[in-house]
Amino acid sequence: MMKTTHDSPILVTGAVGAIGRNLTAMLLAKGHKVRALVRREDERADALRRLGAEVVQGDLTDLASMHRAIEGCARIYFGMSVSAVYLEATVNTAAVARHHGVEAFVNMSQMTVTQMSISETTQSPQHKLHWLAEQALSWSGLPVVTVRPTVFLENFFLLLAAASVRDADELALPMGAGKTSPVSSVDVARAVAAILGDPAPHIGHIYNLTGPESADLDHYARVFSEALGRTIHYRDAPISE
Repeated sequence: MMKTTHDSPILVTGAVGAIGRNLTAMLLAKGHKVRALVRREDERADALRRLGAEVVQGDLTDLASMHRAIEGCARIYFGMSVSAVYLEATVNTAAVARHHGVEAFVNMSQMTVTQMSISETTQSPQHKLHWLAEQALSWSGLPVVTVRPTVFLENFFLLLAAASVRDADELALPMGAGKTSPVSSVDVARAVAAILGDPAPHIGHIYNLTGPESADLDHYARVFSEALGRTIHYRDAPISE
């Protein structure tokens, strides 16, 4: 049976990101110790310290950094933003985690991985890296829990779309005619916090996290229209834009 005490810190990588900082706050509020890994020392790292986290500066691709970060931690949240070194960072972190005998490794992946297999992946290099990382973790022998959220509400619908909605009454996103179900990073962090709080029942499981409904972008344009009191149209914008 896994330890349920709060004596060992939980490592949160990507701790200044939307999920990482919310997860850090939630775990601390539940009485857990948190070791927050950051790329650089700045005001965001200071904010984590004020919350009560132990902040460690390091690089996910650097062995020495990851030994400093992982040693003494029983549970790990691994999350990393889009990067060409994503697979290297995953394997590097997993190798050190296995060396230190962690009891739970929660991996943040992507919903698109559900559409891939050994014979069919995707044209997206980043999505393929997520698929490959999941394969490597499944071979690692680590006690892994995989979380696959769909598109993040904040990133696409509130950040990337803000300018076009404000300036042109357009919800301009590169999502074609397909359906999506945006999920809040706060809700994803809440799910990860629950898993890390008691990981034993979740080891080996994959959780696909979505918002409350799946709909095309014309539907979400109407949601914007109702909220803003003016007509917003969806435009399938090219990725380059």
